[in-house]
Amino acid sequence: MTDRFPELTLPQMLRENARRHADRVAIRQKEFGIWNPCAWKQYYERACHVGLGFRALGLSAGGHVAILSENRIEWVLAQLGANIMDGIAVGVYPTSPSNEVAYVLAHSESEIIVCEDQEQVDKVLERREELPKLRRIVVIETKGIRDYPPDQVMSFEALEALGADYETSHAGLADSIIDGQQLSQIALIIYTSGSTGKPKGAMLSYKNIRAQAIAATERLGLDQSESLLSYLPLCHVAEQMTTVMVPVYLGSLVNFGESIRTVQEDLREVAPSMFLGVPRIWEKLHSSIHIKLLEAGRIRRTLFERAYAACEPFAEKNSADRTLSERIKFALSYWLIFRALQNFIGLRKTRIAMTGAAPISPAIVHFFRAIGVPLIEVYGLTESSGIALGQVLSDRRVGTVGHGIDRMEARLGDSNELLIRGDTVFAGYYRNEEATKASIRDGWLHTGDVAEFSDGHFRIVDRLKDIMITAGGKNLSPSEIENTVKASPFIKECIVIAEARKYVSALIQIDYDLAGKWAEEKGLAYTNFRNLTENASLRDLIQSEIDAANGQLAQVAQIRKFYLLTKELDHDDDEVTATMKVRRANVQVKYRAEIESLYR
Repeated sequence: MTDRFPELTLPQMLRENARRHADRVAIRQKEFGIWNPCAWKQYYERACHVGLGFRALGLSAGGHVAILSENRIEWVLAQLGANIMDGIAVGVYPTSPSNEVAYVLAHSESEIIVCEDQEQVDKVLERREELPKLRRIVVIETKGIRDYPPDQVMSFEALEALGADYETSHAGLADSIIDGQQLSQIALIIYTSGSTGKPKGAMLSYKNIRAQAIAATERLGLDQSESLLSYLPLCHVAEQMTTVMVPVYLGSLVNFGESIRTVQEDLREVAPSMFLGVPRIWEKLHSSIHIKLLEAGRIRRTLFERAYAACEPFAEKNSADRTLSERIKFALSYWLIFRALQNFIGLRKTRIAMTGAAPISPAIVHFFRAIGVPLIEVYGLTESSGIALGQVLSDRRVGTVGHGIDRMEARLGDSNELLIRGDTVFAGYYRNEEATKASIRDGWLHTGDVAEFSDGHFRIVDRLKDIMITAGGKNLSPSEIENTVKASPFIKECIVIAEARKYVSALIQIDYDLAGKWAEEKGLAYTNFRNLTENASLRDLIQSEIDAANGQLAQVAQIRKFYLLTKELDHDDDEVTATMKVRRANVQVKYRAEIESLYR
């Protein structure tokens, strides 16, 4: 393992790949329908020019460079360019409104920001007066910025050219800085989602990043031949792990699609060997398959139902442990039905698929395993630099997240809180020593998650702060109830209400696409989201789905009443975070009247 992962920082490893594998493709970027390759040598040279461009603009040693963009090659060039100059990269969610962007830029004291386009530049300029440390705005797509002040806004192309010119008068500067780097240096600040308060900036060192690359490679059985599609936000630790940490140390291929809106089409073209999806992605894929089946007609639907019924009983078995009869059943089902579905979602060639970053319904995991997607559950958090616990394909126990990764210890503390210790534990929160001391105590990271441990496997129960106590004194895990309900493809979001209440109720958000398709199949007329939720037949459908979920829950946890939300929960309305985590407190205040009506 040491030979594969020498004790080098990210820039040192990038330079090593440029020397060893100069002409091998490191990145492919799709533009106008064409996949454009970038070899390791070119990747390193461009990152150097970007970094030197930052230095020419006045980036200080240890200075911060913010990046506000969807995933694309310029994102990682900016990140590694900053690192090459001993700078620190700070990701900002491109879906964030201007006030959230300004908070991250001000709190991180960013000196330069790289923006994707005019829309993102305008968010920064709207709050420019609140950002005294900000020196320059660099924009990747220049359409619409011709009349912007050149002393504030410049193009990414001009930044690279500036860096190339700077290199001629500062020959050897990049190599000199890279040579002096230590694993203890901070490389990246990732801001937490801020579901219960202001986001905190978690600082990750090169040591953390290298340890995560080693751990993920070992746990997932990865090698240099891997190919993946980068699509989750790069300001999230999960995508940093799969797009930057592992590929740079492993020397594997990363693909950047045309847009977040073309993910499914890009997946089909890339056919990745590795895929990471957060629960919302798996729920969306689950829903899209059901929509496809509704459109396919009765005969194909019946064929799927029979194939699924035949293979579902042994879905959790490792393929090597299946009986001859089970292998024959799966082979027939695969060639008749499942292969087409795997092609439809772009995962037919995937050797390892992961779900992580939040709890997921066991029923959805079971569904994908039944149709042949090699899905495992992993657990991690920003403060653990990525994966902390994970399953392996040969031992996938429903509802668990496996055991600890290499170079890390895991145990249960007070109130069964999960504690972890090891090289992947972050360096602390930026400008927040109090929060750092509360999070890391005696060398152990207090995750804030309640867990159970049995027979070598961990099961995550819920967030410690989210555990609810009913009026009858019963402790409930809202996420367990919510994920059981969200196994229904017709339900996109479920928010449980139970704290100090006589019984459990819930706010329900429908999956508009699938519910709409269902309504069309039934000949039910509707005009918009609200109109559809007010349809009595749809309410009956949701009631039947909740009844089915209640059958899997203890009586005290069953949902007695629910309210159908008449609109989607929205980030701009402060109802969900940039990572689509529900802001429970905000939602409960906003829908206080509707909640109270459930207890009359």
